[in-house]
Amino acid sequence: MQYPLELDFDYGTAPDRLGDGAKPSFLRWQALLPPLSRQACLGAGDTPLIEIGAAVQAPVRERGVFLKDESRNPTWSHKDRLNVCTVSAALQEGASTVIVASSGNHGVSAAAHAARAGLRCVVVTMPEVSPAFREMILAYGAHPVFLPAEARWPAMRAMMQLKSVYPVSNLTPVHTGHPWGPEGYKTIAYEIAADLGRAPAAVVVPTGYGEMLFGIFKGFRELRDLGLVAHLPQIVSVEPAARGPLHRALATGVPAVSVEPRPTLQSGTACTVNSYRAVVAVRESGGLSLLVDDEEAGQAQRALARQGLWQELSPSASVAALGKIDRLEHDGPMVVIGCSTGLKEPAAHREVRVAEPNLASIRAYLKSEYGFDL
Repeated sequence: MQYPLELDFDYGTAPDRLGDGAKPSFLRWQALLPPLSRQACLGAGDTPLIEIGAAVQAPVRERGVFLKDESRNPTWSHKDRLNVCTVSAALQEGASTVIVASSGNHGVSAAAHAARAGLRCVVVTMPEVSPAFREMILAYGAHPVFLPAEARWPAMRAMMQLKSVYPVSNLTPVHTGHPWGPEGYKTIAYEIAADLGRAPAAVVVPTGYGEMLFGIFKGFRELRDLGLVAHLPQIVSVEPAARGPLHRALATGVPAVSVEPRPTLQSGTACTVNSYRAVVAVRESGGLSLLVDDEEAGQAQRALARQGLWQELSPSASVAALGKIDRLEHDGPMVVIGCSTGLKEPAAHREVRVAEPNLASIRAYLKSEYGFDL
């Protein structure tokens, strides 16, 4: 069993209100964050909180439901908040090359922030990675290395023998991650509280290893302890039903478990081991652990798209999970974390029929293809 390191702060110097709105998110909260380098910043944070009641069932809608749209970050995912912190750490350590093992969003974000900071980047990923991820990594000038999924961590540990190499992803069999990573995710909690003027009843989080889950929990815990919010929201984890290591760890009362890598389309959260930090976040917040299958996630993804929000399948699963929440301790709204855009997921090739450029042809086309009368 490996346990993570956690940062502590001099909370006596913390702000006495919910940030200075005149400053960008990370600068606004600098007293509660590790020392960050402006050289590593691309403008992460300050993502919108969007009401999504029309995409959910009536009993849940009445409470108030919002999506925190992390796809609005510089590389279109929540991972930008983590990499502002981890690449800042790499600069402080005098590294020349950042290395990262990733199936997608983390690698893309690390590549972008390393480029911004003037560092080289090696992304250890899989041959089947989405073409969108591959092209983004290459565009940022990083160097992808394609290996089978299970070979990524031995490769990371092998590269650690080199000087001036700095890892910004996990190196241990049980996920611990970089100590600064969850600190970036705390800003999600700060922004939600500032936008709502209070803590929500619950925050529903698509969960892989649980770094974001823990960071949001820690952010709200700090706000509560500083007297800036009245209560700690319940943290709700959502995992693919085909795997769900955190769900099993919580059900069996252990710090971490490994599960079989059964197939799932929820690639962003398709982990086979949980982190201890995620266990802490769910338990200490009185939260819940839920499982969602791919069909349910797909239905929610389509419902969100009808509201103008195209999310990856993994965050869409968190919207699907709202109807499974059976107990909340506090009044008030729920917030779902929308972690990345559906643009990044591989799309099946579609053959299309071509219309003629006249009204009759266009109307016939819309009717036959979509059942739509123009």
